[in-house]
Amino acid sequence: MPLIFPSNTLSAAGFSADNSCRFNRADDAVLTRTHGTPTLGTKFTWSGWIKRSTLGADQYFAMHWQDSSDYGYFYFRSTDDIRFFDRHTGDSDTVWISNSLFRDCSAWYHIFIKCDTTQATDTNRFKVFINGVQDTGNGITYPAQDAEMAFSKASDTDRISIGGSGDGSNHMGGYFSEVAFMDGTAYDHTDLGEFDEDSPTIWKPKDPSTLTFGDNGYYLDFEDSANLGDDESGNASDFTETNIDATDQATDTPTNNFCTMNPLVPTTNVVFSEGNCKWVSDSSDTYGGGIGTFGLTAGKWYWEVKISSLVANHNHGAISELTAELYNTAGGAGALQNDTGVTCWRNDDGGEIVVDGTATTNDYGLFSDGEIMGIALDIDNYNISYYQDGVALVTDFNMSTTRGTIFPFINTGISTTAAANFGGCSSFTISSAASDENNYGSFEHAPPSGYLALCSKNLGSDGG
Repeated sequence: MPLIFPSNTLSAAGFSADNSCRFNRADDAVLTRTHGTPTLGTKFTWSGWIKRSTLGADQYFAMHWQDSSDYGYFYFRSTDDIRFFDRHTGDSDTVWISNSLFRDCSAWYHIFIKCDTTQATDTNRFKVFINGVQDTGNGITYPAQDAEMAFSKASDTDRISIGGSGDGSNHMGGYFSEVAFMDGTAYDHTDLGEFDEDSPTIWKPKDPSTLTFGDNGYYLDFEDSANLGDDESGNASDFTETNIDATDQATDTPTNNFCTMNPLVPTTNVVFSEGNCKWVSDSSDTYGGGIGTFGLTAGKWYWEVKISSLVANHNHGAISELTAELYNTAGGAGALQNDTGVTCWRNDDGGEIVVDGTATTNDYGLFSDGEIMGIALDIDNYNISYYQDGVALVTDFNMSTTRGTIFPFINTGISTTAAANFGGCSSFTISSAASDENNYGSFEHAPPSGYLALCSKNLGSDGG
């Protein structure tokens, strides 16, 4: 199995997308508002950055709906490609299906749609760009010349939704950042993004605030935690939040990508949620294990895990890429926390550290339900430290000598909840909002001196 490293690890200067909004699929989270009178039905631009957390299911990320005869939408299909469909009374359907698949839950994808049906050449009427590169489609029916698109031609009784169909189905699991709709103007993709000068294969966002949004456009920057549906286009057309609140505001963005848990690594007995920062193992008699999306070869790093439910079943720490079972079941009866290449805290038998399957004889103490485990990983010296609600239990403990690339590791037994916080969007409530010394991340307890949050800006400046 190939190693998964974070994509779009941009650290260069330029426009900064400071916030995103997490949509938890299990909560049926969605933003909705009514459509207004459009500027023009033949031209529009839609642009949004999306980091997926749920794969293999139909998930609508944008829908403009009037009725069963007039509607347009974009969605991830259960096959993990993207489909656009637009049906407007009196015009033939427009259909586009991507050539690309979208299965990397560590990556931010910029999805850009340009529509201008006034163009004489059909291939110029509808274009889609993914991270700055045009996807010409694997199955496409172009709109007729001068056709009005339901996605842009709508009345003030129609529904717009972000993150779901808006009728209680097909909800997204993931993060949205810098979402914009320009009504009446077909912008180029280079108006909303650009390749980084220092890393020319990395596509990064540009500030959309100076563009013309038209009468029915919107721009969501998610910077107001008290109103994550706040429209910044100048139209004051705010969205209504359903099952979204201030805790869903994230600093995990396309200009600073944070670590989450990686659902692509084989797991057993685990259901991911909350943007892949929380999991629940079921009641079957087996362990469930998983790793973070960042693979590390240098640096000092910090993250937190909240201990809850059957506290003796928590085993958290670090794992080497060379651990064979990681690529098979990531758990099972063999219990991954006992394998060669794993260094972890076992919250049982008085509290002990297990290295390559051998536990310490020391009893370091136990975490109780609701307490927060701080994990400080020193890859430069191959040490690990553990903190209980901000107080050190053991520091600079020697890790496994099986090394290679090292990943954050979370492992739980039956009927156990693990709530992780890598700093970009915690899956448990944060009261103190402590950041690292570079002012990145939001933690319940301050990282130890010299230890950083697992985010792309820290990787870019400090290795990893």
